[in-house]
Amino acid sequence: MQILDGKTTSEEIKIELKEAVEQRKIAGKKTPHLVAVLVGNDGGSLTYVGAKVRACKEIGFNSTLMHLEDSISENELLDVVEKLNNDDEIDGFIVQLPLPKHIDEKKITLAINPMKDVDGFHPTNLGNMVLNLPGFLPATPAGMMEMLKRYNIETSGKHCVVIGRSHIVGSPMSILMARNTNPGNCTVTLAHSRTQDLKSLTLQADIIVSAIGLPGFLTADMVKDGAVVLDVGITRVADETKKNGYRITGDVDFESVAPKTSYITPVPGGVGPMTIVSLMMNTLRAMELNGK
Repeated sequence: MQILDGKTTSEEIKIELKEAVEQRKIAGKKTPHLVAVLVGNDGGSLTYVGAKVRACKEIGFNSTLMHLEDSISENELLDVVEKLNNDDEIDGFIVQLPLPKHIDEKKITLAINPMKDVDGFHPTNLGNMVLNLPGFLPATPAGMMEMLKRYNIETSGKHCVVIGRSHIVGSPMSILMARNTNPGNCTVTLAHSRTQDLKSLTLQADIIVSAIGLPGFLTADMVKDGAVVLDVGITRVADETKKNGYRITGDVDFESVAPKTSYITPVPGGVGPMTIVSLMMNTLRAMELNGK
């Protein structure tokens, strides 16, 4: 069993990105500028956005955090998005999800200029992904694909079971793993809440991607020997032994599953850091696609 160390891998990529930024500066080119729009004070979002801002600083990107009150109206947020769309200084931006219930997330996503949509959620970028055209891939699936690539994990001809069909992780990951690329070329099963006898499917899987947000859902009896397991789940579970009163756990019962696997991502320190660095890669790519 080998740990897929997202923290170490992401640090390696940050060094590569930092060098690319320095070369741009030497050549007199623009420094990438990423904006993160955060509405309200959701604990998970605050942590995640803070990590993104710190990553920008490490790499040498310019970054701006727009922290808006959760009382902002939908129209006011749409105005913010429009201003960012039209600001040539801004190369890419994200509107951190979830948004307050009175704001339509789909409407906000559709309002973002696809060429600045470094989260990769706009239908244009999702369509480009399906057709294998240039664009921005959703950060979490892209991070997992990059990890598989850097660890030289063979995927061609393998059976991959993706648990969870969200448009942010599960559905795009199923598409990426099935594409005629490396990594890719898998036979993919996309499982979800209506899937019957999930265990029979995961026991066939050479690669399992779990993205459902249920702590400890994937147990040892659901995984065959030698499988590759990617755990996307991040859930806060009450734990009185911790100073903050909780611990972070994934979808996978790590202690029982890990010994059976060939490769496995931990939580934390696995997929999460790769998601953040993928956003940085998309931001640099945004400059290239926009000819800057």
